[in-house]
Amino acid sequence: MKQTNIFKLIHMIEQMNNANIIRFTKSFPYPLGISPILVLNELQTKGPQKQAELAETIGYTKGAMTNIAEKLVKLGLAERLYDPSDRRTIRLQITTEGEKALSKAQSIGQEVFIQLFEVLNEEEIAHYLLIQEKLVQGIQDKNI
Repeated sequence: MKQTNIFKLIHMIEQMNNANIIRFTKSFPYPLGISPILVLNELQTKGPQKQAELAETIGYTKGAMTNIAEKLVKLGLAERLYDPSDRRTIRLQITTEGEKALSKAQSIGQEVFIQLFEVLNEEEIAHYLLIQEKLVQGIQDKNI
């Protein structure tokens, strides 16, 4: 593929992502970006975790994770759990309000993507799906 086409593709992907983020942010009633939502999802999926574990799993620095955790706690979407046998051990846990926020984020995200893909017909969606699967497989193959 010509380098010009690759850069054009990259530009189009960035435009699509930016537009989707803006649409999501305007619809989401919480003052959060995608990073805290990913943390909430991880907490809901795997249960309470240390911030360092979360940072490593999601790929954030410990400092970034500290800021995300603080924001989630201030909003009441997560809480800190202290280990009674070792007060130095602190885990982050999603709250009921955090579960509601995550559910809302997932619902809005799904709607944003449905609206994005509704311009494609079934054949185009099938072709796009094959391309995405090939790209994901390429990423997985390189991470071995």
